[in-house]
Parts: sequence; C-alpha cells; structure tokens
Amino acid sequence: MEREEQKSTLNSPLIQISSEEINNNHQTCSEKKKIIEEVKRQLWLSGPLISVSLLQFCLQMISVMFVGHLGELPLSGASMATSFATVTGFSFLVGLSSALETLCGQSYGAKQYHMLGIHMQRGMFVLLLISVPLALIWANTESLLVAAHQDSEISKEAGLYARYMIPSIFAYAILQCLVRFLQTQNIVFPMVLSSGITALLHILVCWILVFKSGLGSRGAALANSISYWINVLLLAIYVKFSSSCAKTWTGFSKEALNNVFNFVRLAIPSAVMVCLEMWSFEMMVLLSGLLPNPALETSVLSISLNTASTVWMIPFGLSGAASTRVSNELGAGHPEAARLAVCVVLVMAVTEGILVGSVLILIRNVWGYAYSNEIEVVKYVASMLPILAASNFLDGLQCVLSGIARGCGWQMIGAFVNLGSYYLVGIPSAILLAFLLHFGGRGLWLGIICALIVQATSLGIITARTNWEKEVSHSFYLFTFFFLLVILCLTCVFNLFIFSYLISRPGKESNG
Repeated sequence: MEREEQKSTLNSPLIQISSEEINNNHQTCSEKKKIIEEVKRQLWLSGPLISVSLLQFCLQMISVMFVGHLGELPLSGASMATSFATVTGFSFLVGLSSALETLCGQSYGAKQYHMLGIHMQRGMFVLLLISVPLALIWANTESLLVAAHQDSEISKEAGLYARYMIPSIFAYAILQCLVRFLQTQNIVFPMVLSSGITALLHILVCWILVFKSGLGSRGAALANSISYWINVLLLAIYVKFSSSCAKTWTGFSKEALNNVFNFVRLAIPSAVMVCLEMWSFEMMVLLSGLLPNPALETSVLSISLNTASTVWMIPFGLSGAASTRVSNELGAGHPEAARLAVCVVLVMAVTEGILVGSVLILIRNVWGYAYSNEIEVVKYVASMLPILAASNFLDGLQCVLSGIARGCGWQMIGAFVNLGSYYLVGIPSAILLAFLLHFGGRGLWLGIICALIVQATSLGIITARTNWEKEVSHSFYLFTFFFLLVILCLTCVFNLFIFSYLISRPGKESNG
C-alpha cells in the first residue's frame, strides 16, 4: 500500500492545469498551424506568379534590347511604340481580365468547377472583341504620335513597329484569360514553365528575325507576336489535356455568350482601376520633358520607372496570391479564413517592402552605372532611389490591398479610389512640387508617393471596416463614399489653385 501511494504521489503533477488553460493552449496551437499553413499557401502561389510576371515582362524588354543594336532611331521608335502599346492596349487587357480573379476565384471556392471554363470563354470573347478597336489604334500610331507633337521620324519608326505588333494584342487577350483561369485554381507551376520556354525561344526568334531575316526593328515586333502566341498555345495544350483542369474545362459552350453584361459590368471597373494607376506613372515621364534640362530629367525618370516596374513584380505576385486566396475562401463560405489570408498577405507585403527598400537604398550609389556612365545621371539616380524605396513600400501595400479588392469584387470602389488618389491628389501634387516648388524629377515622384499614401490609406480603411461574414455592410458603403467625397472636395480646391497659378505664370514672366 505504501509503495502504491508513493507511485501515485510521484506520478501526480506538481502544478494543476485547468481544462480552460488546456483548451486555450490547443486553440493557440491550432491558430499557429493555420497561420503557418496560410503562409505556405501564399508563398506557394506568389513565388511562381512573380516569376510569370517577370518572364512575360521580359519579352518586350528583350525585343527593345535587340533593336538597340540597330541604332538610335530604331531604339527610340521601338521604345515609344512599346510604351504606347502598354498604355493603349496591354494595360487595358490586364485590367479587363482581372474580373476573372473575382468570378473564377469565387466559383472555384464554391466548387462550381464547370463555371470556371464558362467565365474564361466569356472573358476571351469580350477581350477579343475589344482588341479589334485597340488594333485599329495601333495601326494609326504614327498619326496619333504626330498629332501629339512627337518627332516625325521617331513617330514613323514607332508606327511601323506598332503595326507589326498588332497580332500580339489578340494573343495577349487570350493569354491573360488563361493565366487568370489557372491562377484561381492554384495551378501556377505550368505557367512558370510555359513562360520560361517562351522567354528562351523569344531570344532565338528575335535573333533570327532582327539580324538574319533583314526585317530589323519590324522583326523584333513580329517576334513579340510569335512569342505571345507560343505561350498561348502551350497553356491551351495544358488546359486541354491536363487532368488538373478536367473538372474546370469541359469544352466550348454557348452558355459563355449568356450574361456577357455581368462580366462587362465587373471588367470595366477592373480595367479603369488598373489603367488609372499605370497611366499616371507614364504621365510622370511626359511631364519630366517640361522641366528644365529635359534630357536629364526624362532619362532619370525613365530609369526610375523601369526600376520601379521591375521590383513591382514582387508585390504584384503577392497581389495575385491575395486575390486567389480571398476569392476562394469567400466562394467556399469561409469568412474567417478570408480574414486570415488578408492579415497574412499584409504582413508579407510590409516585410517585402522593407527588404526591397533596404536593398534599393544600399545600391543607390552604383545602380545608375547600369544605365549610364555619366556622373550627373548616376548622382541623380542615387538621390532618387530612397524616394523609390518609399514608393515601393507604399506601392506594395496598395497592390496587395487592390488584390484583396479584386478577390471580393470591389472593382468599382477601387476605380473611384484610384481616380481620387492619382488624378485628384497625385498628379496635382506632382505639378506643385516639381514646377512650383522646383523639386524637379524628385517632385514628380513625391507626387506619386502622395497618391500612394491616399490610395493605401483608403483601401486599408475599406478592408479594415469589412464585415467578412456579410462581406460588406451598408455602413461600409456609406463610409467609403463619404470618405471619397471629402477627398474630392479638398482636391478640387487644390487643383484650382495649382492650375490658376500655372496659367498666370507665363504672363508674369513675359512682363518681367
């Protein structure tokens, strides 16, 4: 008996733990597991999406690099045509296809698998239809650039380059729909493989068409078209024959022609949301040509925009992951999982912004040498990179928040936010800082930072006030539009002051 009592005494715990504490510990462990699992899912998604974005971005850059070996005039024409094509075509198609992130993502989460193929076909139909007027715009690139008072020789070269790029716009429309279709199913590695093969083949195709065929710069533009169609073909073969898409792709259907208006109603705000942001950055380069020493300002702003576009691919990948995860969980009826996905991706965006910003600041004194050997340009770029680091941090946040908005179907709200942020705050602030306060190119980029602050703040408040169980409450809408109305009133007054000053300024100078 004594031995049994001693054993029971030895086996009994020294500290008694209540059942509530045990339950709390289990809950804490399960929450940690959920967070770790969510981080793994988003990294698994965002990593390949970043690679796909970079590889697709490289196609046009490789073409321009080949044209650069033909001389200064072909290079200027190809660069202008590429910028014109991005503004008038590619960015618009990216925006329109973003509607599939909402529709396909939520359908996949709700296990309505056959609807993904229907949504994709509907998207292809609409995007190919819209590509026809865009192709007509590209066909008249030369006359449009001349009407915009651009150099006649460069405009002629750009017009020729743009005409040979026309087949690429139809391929790009189909490609964007295929990418969204696969992305929302979490099928990303086949896209990396197809984009990698396309990029490698593109180098060979460019070399043959530019240097061996005698087509010159026309060959580089034609190489773009061929490469985009190769990428489309590779992804189409995968969708057709892969078992991963057996449930979501059941063949072409007449059902895709029904409810086209519902797709357009979501696609147009998506396009506006994307284009308003991308056009504002291009406008900064145009405004830099009006500054004193325009050659230096334009060169540095172009380098800054190129650098910003490259590092932007990282948050863009995170944005795609956020959109996919949120739309999938909302479609499946899991509001808590959607909220967790939002929290995780925001932490990842902040971490990425700090790391990339630190790298940009560390390399600021040498980065300029990658583009120019002129000391003046290198020093100017060095002064710009800390500003770029700040804008990249804010751009990463807004990019991820925009992805959350697309996943929830808030494209209309996002379009209003972008309109207010960039065109009522950003560009007027850029004009004020660059021309009135004489900050030059740095002032133009600081204006963009002002826009990013308003955009990130607005989208952040909207996301924070979301009722995930109901997705959006009535007070949410009232607060959003009241907030935007206040911004509109303040910035209208601000704009009137700036433009009245700019109009009166030349008269004062002439009198002096």
